[in-house]
Amino acid sequence: MQPTTYLQGRNGWARSVCTLAIAGAVASMAFSAQASNFRWTRSADLSSWDIHAQNVGVNNSVHRAVYEALVEYNSQTQKPEPSLATKWERINPKQLRITLREGVTFSDGSPLTSEDVKFSLERAKAKSSGFVVYTQGIDRIEVVNARTLDIFSDVPNPVLVNQLTELRIMSKPWAVQHQSEVPKDIKAKDENYAHRHALGTGPYVLDSWSQDSRLVLKRNPQWWGKTQYPSNITQAVYTPIKSDATRTAALLSGEVDFIIDPSMNDLQRIKQAPNLQVLESAADRTLFLGMDQFRDELPQSSVKGKNPFKDVRVRQALYQSIDMATIQRVVMRGLAQPTGTLIAHHVNGWTKQADQRLAFDADAAKKLLTQAGYPDGFEFEFSCPAGRYPSDEQLCQAISAQWAKVGIKAKLRTYPFATYFPMIQRYEASVYLLGWSVPTFDAYYSLQALLRSPGGSGDGNFNLGRFSDPQQDAMIERVKTETDLKLRNQLIEKVLLNEHKAISHVPLFNLITPWATSKKVSIPTRADNYIDWRLLNVVN
Repeated sequence: MQPTTYLQGRNGWARSVCTLAIAGAVASMAFSAQASNFRWTRSADLSSWDIHAQNVGVNNSVHRAVYEALVEYNSQTQKPEPSLATKWERINPKQLRITLREGVTFSDGSPLTSEDVKFSLERAKAKSSGFVVYTQGIDRIEVVNARTLDIFSDVPNPVLVNQLTELRIMSKPWAVQHQSEVPKDIKAKDENYAHRHALGTGPYVLDSWSQDSRLVLKRNPQWWGKTQYPSNITQAVYTPIKSDATRTAALLSGEVDFIIDPSMNDLQRIKQAPNLQVLESAADRTLFLGMDQFRDELPQSSVKGKNPFKDVRVRQALYQSIDMATIQRVVMRGLAQPTGTLIAHHVNGWTKQADQRLAFDADAAKKLLTQAGYPDGFEFEFSCPAGRYPSDEQLCQAISAQWAKVGIKAKLRTYPFATYFPMIQRYEASVYLLGWSVPTFDAYYSLQALLRSPGGSGDGNFNLGRFSDPQQDAMIERVKTETDLKLRNQLIEKVLLNEHKAISHVPLFNLITPWATSKKVSIPTRADNYIDWRLLNVVN
């Protein structure tokens, strides 16, 4: 068990999908004045409290309770709205002026200033940061005064405001005092003070965290939004529970109020409980398979002296031997929408033409393998997370079984969440499963991270198969700076169609996300599967 940690003071174009769990706008509801606890669970714990270390949903969802961004998505208008910033304006195509909210303090009472914002954005650009995909193109930040700063881009950036929604703000003096000026390096397994401690401006403060055991958040009495977003929750307690059955039992018995990743096998049982409900929403997360297309020889493979995945015929064989209809029905229990592309339909840039899935055809897959020189198939290692996505382990087992029918022998190896992502980011996997959400609700986020050749500054930082196409890179670079929206979307479609032909990834499906919750909890569902801590309440 990891040591318990405690909070210390500072001196010691976008679209979002949202529906309310309780009918009506949360702000207008008359909640009981009685103090309440909120208890929730999921299968995996955070890997770090360092807000710029690792860009994964488990971390990001909880960080939002304590740390805030300049801009947030409004759950009802589905547009960016003020948070720590009350105003943003284009001075010119490469300069964005930010005005900070007056009177905001960190939870220790110290004021939020432009210097904190400048420091945080620069920190997110660090080599060890997992958030460089959001900072690419930011050339420099200049402080105008305590509440005003300018963000300069090296080229016009049409989605900069969208990107700011994912960049949380940290106290500069606190980070400097505790030698946490640079994000924790997940790949190197190092640790800084910000890994286990937190100081933010958000609605909650970190009271204690014993990793993989228990997390306690307390209501922040200093929060600027307590009048605008009233809540009767005084304490939020998170207990990660790996076992599906145990999580369900905890909800049914009343030990927890909310499961963010309920077992699909238990949904009907939960729906039948009179005091519980299941909320479903179309998520922005796409699950796909990646394949190593870089190494000359795969480790743990029966093929020696060459890499089969460099041949598009082999990649297509893997694709067409997957019976997605059966997986959708049996493994995912209908909570998946098969896809032929890497972005969900509500992400800007999606088109029906780019979302044409290759048909399941085992005979065609066998012919492709024979043409590629593998009439009897071949063997390789298949890496999969256990407990990160709904039914992920069962999904990988089903895919492995379907591959086996055409002669592809996948040695399945599963990993816990905490070790899986660092492993695949070190390029150690031959074939891997990954779920990808688009917090900016714009396709460039995916094109840059998944399809561009790895090259720093966020380019290809999740292109873990290291597929490279200079012509595709050039098109993605044009998407980055194009301000004509019609032309920009045409470029996005061209990139996605190119990916469809190259098959550098095997798209699987977009998730339909279920949440299981007590009926006394008022919580909006979101396409990004994050908890909106501003709108969370308990009805007594």
